[in-house]
Amino acid sequence: MSIYYSGTFTRSGGVVSAIGKQLKLLNLKAVSRIIVKFDPFKENTISARELLFHLSTPKISGTNPKCVLRTEILCGRQPSEISFLLNDPAQKQAQLKEIKLLPENLSTLELLQICNKHISTLAPQEEIATTKTKLEKKQVGTKKGSKKK
Repeated sequence: MSIYYSGTFTRSGGVVSAIGKQLKLLNLKAVSRIIVKFDPFKENTISARELLFHLSTPKISGTNPKCVLRTEILCGRQPSEISFLLNDPAQKQAQLKEIKLLPENLSTLELLQICNKHISTLAPQEEIATTKTKLEKKQVGTKKGSKKK
């Protein structure tokens, strides 16, 4: 009698590869300003600081060069907060002006997944430019000419 195999055949890449995958999907075209607030002396600010690092990399900031990334250092043991201020088309689509995240008990991976779920989906879709060959242009011209006859 054999035992049914119920696991995976390969091992996962781990947390680092999952963060890399989420960073590739991140798109900030719907955001006009990002404000990251944290108290550096509080215990649960590591994920907010790591998200700030990832958002400031050239590849991520290159998705929207007009997006302003602002950091506010708090004192008095206040909770961390990440605010995404949306631009006008995204505000109309989401019917929100601002999206706030409280990263107190979340990991960096979970924050990136939330950003992709709620912010990257608001980004406008890019139209793929297609080029026509000479043969396709001639075929389009003959089809129009044949309809006129």
